[in-house]
Amino acid sequence: MKKALGIDIGGTKLVYAIIGENGEFLSEIKKIPTPSTAEAIFEQLRALSKEFEEEIDAVAIATAGAVNRENTRVCSSTPNMPAGYNSLNFSELSGKKVFVENDANAAAWAEYKLGAAKGCDFSLIITLGTGIGAGVVNEGKLIRGKSGAALEVGSMKIFADRRRKCTCHRYDCWESYGSGTGLRTTARQMAKSDEDFKTSFLNGKNPDEITTFDIIEGVKNGDAFSEKVFDLWQDHIFTGLVSLVDIFDPECVVISGGMGEFINISALEKKINDELVVPPMKLKLAQMKNNAGMVGAALLALEV
Repeated sequence: MKKALGIDIGGTKLVYAIIGENGEFLSEIKKIPTPSTAEAIFEQLRALSKEFEEEIDAVAIATAGAVNRENTRVCSSTPNMPAGYNSLNFSELSGKKVFVENDANAAAWAEYKLGAAKGCDFSLIITLGTGIGAGVVNEGKLIRGKSGAALEVGSMKIFADRRRKCTCHRYDCWESYGSGTGLRTTARQMAKSDEDFKTSFLNGKNPDEITTFDIIEGVKNGDAFSEKVFDLWQDHIFTGLVSLVDIFDPECVVISGGMGEFINISALEKKINDELVVPPMKLKLAQMKNNAGMVGAALLALEV
């Protein structure tokens, strides 16, 4: 059986495990803090690769950012990663094969092969977390674009003139409204003017200190202000998603990521289908959960 060292590199944590050719975990899943510099990240990856080199066939990395078509390095800026990250050449990590893929693409592949999109010829996955990512699988192939940067949907402009700055340094991008960070920003802005905030359990808290999970907790407890913020956040997700579904016409859309579990899937599916040029589209919650990125990267590395 072929094996890969699967690694998921995030802005705050680095997760790794040995993964088999069928996507099964062959070791404990371990998490460590992501080092604070690009050089330290590379050295940490080199140490892990060396530690497991004798028992693996490949090193498979899922990471934020667009990845080049050679699957060796990140080829775009990644605001949540340290300076110099996109200059790292991951192919130099090990004497074994090293394969790098964008985390949303890798998650899309895992869901297509093993998860909620299995059996769908044309699937779109949206990852909702601190940011927003996407991947598309069409008839067994990832859509990657000329440089590997296809589906950088977080930077897709959804409003023309609201002037909310995004982490990509542009304004009014989907990520600045529809991500977990976008939910927090909306809550902080609304708290300064919305009447329902005066009777909210959050009243008395500095609006600039409201967190994403304050709102989630408020929704669970029937807080009117939190529900109003949350409904607007879901509208922002809808605004971007309905356009993507019209563009790609997928058989199914899979919602993944840490914020995806809070979405009202059935209500959002109905709202999208009511607006589509050619309905219906099936909206599903991801099955592979937070491990989809490194599982997908491992599957891709061991198939190529």
